[in-house]
Formats: sequence, structure tokens, C-alpha cells
Amino acid sequence: MAFCTNCGTQLADGTVFCSNCGTQLGAAPAVMATATPETYSGPPLDYKIEGDNLEVVRVKLKAGQELIAEAGKMVYKTPSVEWETKMTGEGIGAKLFGALKRKLTGESLFLTHFSTQGSEGEVGFAGDFPGRIQAFDLAAGQSILVQRDGFIMAEAGVKLDIAFTKKIGAGLFGGEGFILQKLTGPGVAFIHGGGDFVEFELAAGETLQVDTGCVVAFDESVTYDVQMAGGIATSIFGGEGLFLATLNGPGRAIIQTMTLSKLRRELGGGLGAKQGGGEASGLGTLTNFFGSDD
Repeated sequence: MAFCTNCGTQLADGTVFCSNCGTQLGAAPAVMATATPETYSGPPLDYKIEGDNLEVVRVKLKAGQELIAEAGKMVYKTPSVEWETKMTGEGIGAKLFGALKRKLTGESLFLTHFSTQGSEGEVGFAGDFPGRIQAFDLAAGQSILVQRDGFIMAEAGVKLDIAFTKKIGAGLFGGEGFILQKLTGPGVAFIHGGGDFVEFELAAGETLQVDTGCVVAFDESVTYDVQMAGGIATSIFGGEGLFLATLNGPGRAIIQTMTLSKLRRELGGGLGAKQGGGEASGLGTLTNFFGSDD
């Protein structure tokens, strides 16, 4: 004997349709279609990082795509790429506050916007001194903290902000001052640092000690502090300064092999050592409270 899969009526063998409800036997149960809301994310950013110790990032912009860049970082562009310098924020108050925050992070007051409307175009960006360029593909709400002056350019969806170090020791002796840049997705962002980059993936509770000023970027989950580098004799005569930066996982951390202050010191006959970060000047960073390189 057979039974209807819909209403349970007992049927004779070989019956094709239920005599009670009319359901076709052996047919797959009907499924109600549900509408799935469509989401649109623009085309992926087409870019390439080229070069050796003077890297350049080459971006091919498609119609409707927009980039924001630190003033003065553009190297070249094709005529189809339009550019415009703007202050960030809505309203004059927000714009002025945004300009102040950018000045605190060592950047210019304005951002340059690049876009192309009719056809594709290409634009290239680079840092101001020998070093590397690193790309971060940030998800929505994902943030990364970056050294002052490190930002080059990003997709328009990336938000730029400032982040204050939470411990006074890191602010006074960290070589970067109290203020770091905070980049938040969604979008691809690019930063620049000196020399070569070394990347670490820190496990929970794992600690990395770094020469202050050599920290380029780290995930928001990584905690940052500064500690004395051993004994007084080691600190004074070891040539590494009085303090080391400590990065505690979990999260990714990127360090640089050359800092701008070290480069200035070598090229300027000691002038950079008087004005630079904390890695060589020890307590001299107290006179450079916000880590300015000017």
C-alpha cells in the first residue's frame, strides 16, 4: 500500500495522484522561493606594486572608482584620471576638526581625490624616501594602526582617523609620540615605511621587542607599550637607546629596517639625531612630545 506524502491518505499501489488532495506521488516537495537582497560591492582594485627600494604602487582605475591619497604622494597619472583636493568631513566644523586630526598624525591638511568617469585610467603613488609599500585589504570595520606619516593612499571607503597610545610610557619614549594613524575598512589601503619590512604573526600572549621607531603597523588587537632596554650601562653604551617598544599578540605586526630619523642622522652629520625619534636619543624624546620629524 502507498500513502500520500502530503496528506497521508492511504492509496492503492500504482496510484499517480492522491485521490484526496491531488498531490503527484514521487514528485519533489514544492519549495517557496525567498528573495535574497542583492548587495553590490564595486569592482576589486586593480593595482601592482613595483620597484626595489623605491617602490611605486600603480593603480588602474575603472569608471566610478575613487581613491583618496595623501597630498604630494602622486607620481604620475593619465589624462583620464581626474583629481581634486578636499577637506574630509561634512560641514565646516567637521572639516576643520578633520584637518586638525590629520595635522596631529603628521599629514597635510587636505586629501587628494582621484577618479575616472568616462574610461579607465592609471595613477601611481610612492613614498618620500627609500622604503617599501604595503597593501592592506581591510574588511568592513577592520582597523589597523600605522606610524605617523605612514599613509599613502586608499580606496574611498577607507576611513582615516587618529589613535592615541593608552600608556604614557609609549607616548613619551616610543619614538612615534602619543598619536598613531588608524585606518578602518572596507577597502584597500597602502602605507609606506623605510628600508625593508619584516612581518610577524603574534599568537595570543606572544611578545615582540622592537627598537622604538621601527614599528610600522599592527592590528588593533595588538597592544603597544615601551619598556626600558635592560640595565643603565646597556642602555647608555649599547647604541640602542634607553627603551624598546613591546608588541603583545594576538595579531599581525610589521616593522621597518630603516627609520627616517636614522636616515637623516646618517645624511645630515648628526642633525637627525638631535631632532629624530626615540631610538637613538633616549630621554631626548621628552622634547619631542608628539614625535614630530620636523
